[in-house]
Amino acid sequence: MPRHHDLVIIGTGSGNSIPDELSGTDIAVVEDGAFGGTCLNVGCIPTKMFVHPADLASGTVHAAALNVQAHVDSVDWVGMRDRIFGRIDAIEAGGREYRTGDRTPNITVYAGRGRFTGHKELTVALHDGSTEVISGERFLLAAGSRVAVPEIEGLDDVTFHTSDTVMRLAALPRRIGVFGGGYIAAEFAHIFSSLGSEVVQVIRGEKLLRQHDADISDAFTAAVEQRYDLRTSTKVGRVAPLPADGVRLFLEGPDGTSEVDVDVLLIAAGRTPNGDELGVEATGVELDGAGRVVVDEYQRTGIDGIWALGDISTHFPLKHVANHEARVAFHNIAHPDDLVASDHRYVPAAVFTEPQIASVGLTESEARGRGIDVAVVRQDYAGIAAGWAREDTTNFAKLLLDKDTGLLVGAHIIGPEAATIIQPLIQGMSFEIPPHRLARGQYWIHPALPELVENALLQFPTP
Repeated sequence: MPRHHDLVIIGTGSGNSIPDELSGTDIAVVEDGAFGGTCLNVGCIPTKMFVHPADLASGTVHAAALNVQAHVDSVDWVGMRDRIFGRIDAIEAGGREYRTGDRTPNITVYAGRGRFTGHKELTVALHDGSTEVISGERFLLAAGSRVAVPEIEGLDDVTFHTSDTVMRLAALPRRIGVFGGGYIAAEFAHIFSSLGSEVVQVIRGEKLLRQHDADISDAFTAAVEQRYDLRTSTKVGRVAPLPADGVRLFLEGPDGTSEVDVDVLLIAAGRTPNGDELGVEATGVELDGAGRVVVDEYQRTGIDGIWALGDISTHFPLKHVANHEARVAFHNIAHPDDLVASDHRYVPAAVFTEPQIASVGLTESEARGRGIDVAVVRQDYAGIAAGWAREDTTNFAKLLLDKDTGLLVGAHIIGPEAATIIQPLIQGMSFEIPPHRLARGQYWIHPALPELVENALLQFPTP
């Protein structure tokens, strides 16, 4: 007979944030990889720990325009890597020890790969080589996502890296090839370029970050073209190993074919939900066309007693969304007669590159596609004192207003500290504060970057 639990949680990212009110519940936690999930181990946190020194290094390039001659003497990649993962790995180990120790006696950890083999029945291939079958009254699917690796001829014959492995390189590459045009590729291209690697980024489309507002995407692509070798509208036809270490890329672009040799190849083509790897169909759970577990606004699947959250199910694969969905799911598991819904109205996101990007709500194209009569304003950094002091002539904020409701429906910023200064706009949209009330109902420190938001809001006509 399978060992039965009150609740089975698959995944230890946001699914590991088990509230105290479930401390009396018999809980099984199934984890095949590192405790803490993608964000802690191979995502948001370590990447931003690399981004910060990259920002410091790239700042020396911009210093000349401000009459400061600065340069980077050297980059200790090994020291940086070991400092970062010395902290990350310790947190991972501490999280695992906490769950497997005696401080959470109601929780049993199954270290291995779980797969549904029956209704609410999971077979776990444990790391020690044994197999255990468990069942649960309730399940929470929080198994996240995995890197997507496209089919490229010759890829099986070369050593390549993904976001899971590239941060642990033995040495800083002299030349790195980056395949992909989304936020993961953009951040790593920034990191390696700033730290001294020669970057060749290959994208199939005409511009980077195509899911962002078109004006932001255009501005970012133009900025990147000034920093490193960006090959747009280009396909990697095949790859081959070099006689020494490295990879040769055979490219097919607008000007014909070409060959590029790199020391390291980074495949950064996005991520894929892990629902298919759990075999959820065996318990009746549905996957959509993109491989996501289908859930309702309460994080429930179509099977009673089974919930899902985070990258495995969401249309917004972001850590802050997974955390929000975890709070909702755990509340609903503990209080099935008092359900609360997830709020996905205004989900913000940021890309930690140079320049930095942040957005919330609809793009202009999306708004017009929905038939919304939008007013659009743009505020340049150059138009505020803090931007003027920085000699910033290219970056800006773009806001979208629904003329019928008088409320913001989208905000997009490219420039210094974009991820921070967008916060008042997220707040304004979430609490439905009209632009002029948001602008005039509070002080804005002068001269500071948030005046970008104030001045942008004041461009809308007074109601």
